Amino acid sequence: MHIGLIGGIGVAATIVYYQRLSKAVAARGAGRFDLTIAHGDIQELIRNNLADRREEQALAFLPLVERLACAGCDCVALTSLGAHFCFAELEARSPVPLVSGVAPLDDYFVSRGIRRIGLLGTRVVMRTRLYGQLARTEAIALDDDIEEIGQTYQEVAVAGICTPAQRELFINAGRRMMGEGAEAIVLAGTDLNLAFDGQEPGYPVIDALDVHVAALADLAISEP
Repeated sequence: MHIGLIGGIGVAATIVYYQRLSKAVAARGAGRFDLTIAHGDIQELIRNNLADRREEQALAFLPLVERLACAGCDCVALTSLGAHFCFAELEARSPVPLVSGVAPLDDYFVSRGIRRIGLLGTRVVMRTRLYGQLARTEAIALDDDIEEIGQTYQEVAVAGICTPAQRELFINAGRRMMGEGAEAIVLAGTDLNLAFDGQEPGYPVIDALDVHVAALADLAISEP
C-alpha cells in the first residue's frame, strides 16, 4: 500500500517517522515501499489544540489528506499523537482511511501484561488520559504539573531539539509516575524521542511512535 504521512507537526517527529518506518519495512524483508509526505503547520496545530478547536484543525488537515489521496496514497497517518485530538473529525471527512496511532495502544499494553502506564505528551494527551481510548489499561499523569510538562513538550516539538534541562524534567516526571504505581512510561508525544533516545532512565519506556510505525509498516508491505 502507498502510505501517506502528514508531517511537519513537527519536523523532527516527521524525520523519526520516516527513519523508523523505513527500518521497519526493511526488517519485514521489503527493500522498497511507497511513501508520500505532506507538510502541515505546527503553529496552527498548537493554537487549535490548546483551544480544543477540533473541527477547525480537521478542516486544516483535510486539504493535505486530499493532496495525499491525489498522489495515490491508500491511507494516511498523522505524525503526531497530539494531532490525534481531531482524529474523529478528520476521519469523518477523509477520502481515504486514516491509520490511528492511538487505537492500537490498549491492545499493545495488554499483550505485554501492562496494566498501568504513565503518560508523557501534550496537555490534552495527559488530561484525557490519551483521549479516553484506553479501555483495559489504567493511565496516570502528573495532574499538578501538566501545564509545565505540556509547555515544555510544545517547546521541544517546535524547536526540534531537547535541552539537558528539558530532558531531566521529562525523565524525572517518568520517575515520579513510576513511584505512583506505573509499570511503564509511555512516550505519547512523538518528539519525546529527542529526550529519551540513547538514555537509560532506570524504568521501562514504551514509545507509542513505534507501535504506530509497526502498523504502518505492515500496511506498507500489503496489497492495496
